[in-house]
Amino acid sequence: MTMLAQETQPGPAAPHGTEIRRHELAAFLRSRRERLTPEQVGLPRGRRRRTPGLRREEVAQLSAVGVTWYTWLEQARDIQVSVQVLDSLARALRLDGTERAHLFQLAGAVDPSPAQSCPSVTPAVRALLEQLEPVPAAIQNDRYDIVAYNRTYGLLMCDLDAVPPEDRNCLVLSYTHPDWQSSIVNLQEAQRLMAARFRAAMAGHLGEPAWKMLLKRLRDQSPDFREAWDRHEVVAHRTKRKEFLNKYVGRLVLDHTDLWLNPEVGARMVTYVPADEETRARLEKLYGYAVKGRGA
Repeated sequence: MTMLAQETQPGPAAPHGTEIRRHELAAFLRSRRERLTPEQVGLPRGRRRRTPGLRREEVAQLSAVGVTWYTWLEQARDIQVSVQVLDSLARALRLDGTERAHLFQLAGAVDPSPAQSCPSVTPAVRALLEQLEPVPAAIQNDRYDIVAYNRTYGLLMCDLDAVPPEDRNCLVLSYTHPDWQSSIVNLQEAQRLMAARFRAAMAGHLGEPAWKMLLKRLRDQSPDFREAWDRHEVVAHRTKRKEFLNKYVGRLVLDHTDLWLNPEVGARMVTYVPADEETRARLEKLYGYAVKGRGA
């Protein structure tokens, strides 16, 4: 099923400024479609291809939207575009952060996900993250977006600096990122508990676009997540001992603790304190790699 049914039919004439923006949006989409090759997005080239880059129907297929609706969008028709569809288009067209922001601005929408900033991440909180080193620590919101982290955390499960900001989400990484997955001992149990915590947290955000977008992305990209989600399990956050296999220093045994940054459940500081002296020594070594440039 496509998203076409969720979008509206062409409406009445719009103000001149809005019309200009629609035409800019149409031109921007065409330009980004034409710069991509089928091979870049995993599609066969086929024969008799006259269109530079991707065809409209290919973008529609990759974005899970109707071909007619996408054609209207490139024709600058007066249609309403949901943030979920804009997110799908941005991913299908391989837009970088600046291009993604431009797409949402032209569409007159606010990009709700992922969180690129958090009011709770003050300069003092960032300084605290650094002071905790070599203990790995990060700031996450209740949607599992990683909005800040120290250098040790940046190498704990993968090279987090190499992950695009829009993909720095613990759920997305644990279900789709091979390096992140390979670092977690008892991965399936960790994935199951994360899905259950996400379901419990989402109960208070059922109508919010950012949460719906994240849920759709996870269901689309991970059969394992779909299976876990469909169990309807719910659990609360709690302190837990975790084990990791770090690519630089080996096995780490850490006590995970969440430190909430405000009275309401939301942004939290996630910390991993070494559970034994061997882990403490290995964290010191990992921190040294991080300072030098991720083990180079």
